[in-house]
Amino acid sequence: MKHFTLRRARVAMTMLLVGLSSGSVLAQSNDAWVSDELSTYVRSGPTDGYRIIGTLTAGEQVEVLETSGDYSRVRNSDDEAVWVLSNELKDTPSAREQLPALEGRVQALTTELAGINEEWEQRVASMTETLDVREERISELENRNAVLTEDADQQRQQVRELEARLDTQEEDLLLRYFMYGGGVAGAGLVVGLIVPHLPRRRKKRDRWFQ
Repeated sequence: MKHFTLRRARVAMTMLLVGLSSGSVLAQSNDAWVSDELSTYVRSGPTDGYRIIGTLTAGEQVEVLETSGDYSRVRNSDDEAVWVLSNELKDTPSAREQLPALEGRVQALTTELAGINEEWEQRVASMTETLDVREERISELENRNAVLTEDADQQRQQVRELEARLDTQEEDLLLRYFMYGGGVAGAGLVVGLIVPHLPRRRKKRDRWFQ
């Protein structure tokens, strides 16, 4: 009986160590937001086996306290610590949280646009040029733009021609190097083949002994 009790204690200790190793506890809490899709059910523990004790509102900001497996323990707006599936949390504010800031930005842009429109209207009202003068100015600008465009096209064409010329010169230079190197090697080969077959001059001493 004592041996059976000791064995159960070892099994319980092993299960406890496995549970501690599988749960990853955060060193410090951080903020997260509930998914905007639907209200999220919360449980009393970090597995599906724990009972459902409530819900979190879609887009609600929570404080993540720790994680264990597929679940995260969070603190909701009512200062309650509950467990929720980690994949139902987001690292960025929900649309509901971002809406006030977006509305403020839209209002600021609307005000800025109204100011720009007012300034433009004042400038238009203060213009004294006639329609003919403005049309002439527009025509001059269009002509100038056409000239600049044509000049730019010509410059680009010249650049392409110069690049092509440089490429051709590089190829010619490499070809000359190869031909020169091949000629030197060929001349050396011919000399090496001919020299051994040339008749040797006899020395004067050889003639004395004849």
